[in-house]
Amino acid sequence: MPYRSVDRRRVLAAAALGRALDEPGAVPGDGELLRSVTGEILDVSPHLIVIDTPDGREERLVIAPWATAWRGEAVAPADLPLGAQVIIRALRSGRVVDRIWADITRITGVIQSVGSGSGDRTMELYCGPHRGRRTVVIPYRASGRLQVRHPQFEPGYLFDAIGVRENGVAQARLPATSQPPYRWTAVPEPPPGYSGAQSRISGTATWSDAFDHDEQGAAYPMLERSDADCQDAGVSCTGLPYLALGSMLNVRNVCAGRTSVLPIVACGCLAGRFCDRCLECGTSPRGRIVELSATAFVELGGDLTKGCFNARVGLG
Repeated sequence: MPYRSVDRRRVLAAAALGRALDEPGAVPGDGELLRSVTGEILDVSPHLIVIDTPDGREERLVIAPWATAWRGEAVAPADLPLGAQVIIRALRSGRVVDRIWADITRITGVIQSVGSGSGDRTMELYCGPHRGRRTVVIPYRASGRLQVRHPQFEPGYLFDAIGVRENGVAQARLPATSQPPYRWTAVPEPPPGYSGAQSRISGTATWSDAFDHDEQGAAYPMLERSDADCQDAGVSCTGLPYLALGSMLNVRNVCAGRTSVLPIVACGCLAGRFCDRCLECGTSPRGRIVELSATAFVELGGDLTKGCFNARVGLG
């Protein structure tokens, strides 16, 4: 393809369709805008946090009295270690900290192998052709909680967990979903009654840390394989229309009543193989319809440790 650049595709699509070239981000009118701030902790106290952002700026944010933090478990914001990589949800023009997630990671993939033993276990995952293989450690103290919702620690089954990065190693702590009962190659077919004419489609939105730290973007399952350079694309148990890289998606968090317009920047080939539901507020229809960058997920009102929200998507 002559134009692989997502930004270039957005410009061409807007020109061809006669649409305004809007910048990705939250749609005004859904209440106070949430801002996500990412970076490394330089200093922290009960009332103030100072971080170094990826673009080299120093951000000084006030910590609200009600603010909470998570680093493998709930902790006081002032107890977070210096040097931790954080994602912050901020209010009041992005200056007041409401929630902090430190060193958080999400491990989503297909189980390739699992180490034996009665202590900590090591699992090898295939995370798709664009993300490669990944190693995750399952600490003994978290293994029971994980296996309640992931009973099949066997090759060929899907795995999805929230964890922390410690000394460069991903450690799973919380199950992000209940493990699908089928192998990753046996995804159920979408409903036969789908006509492809819906203007909005409902399902589950999740997040991934495979995006750049401050990227406002989405991964989408139903991309043409040749267009996305992804041989695993085009699979979903939800009746999704085919879209192209660079298409703008209107993503609404039904639970929080917030909407963002985001470009499709990657293939969500693994997201499409999870035919699960989100129970964040009520029960979503089956199937993951979009996978968001962590910053976009947070600004839509999502909680990274819960891992999903009920969503409705359409073309932006």
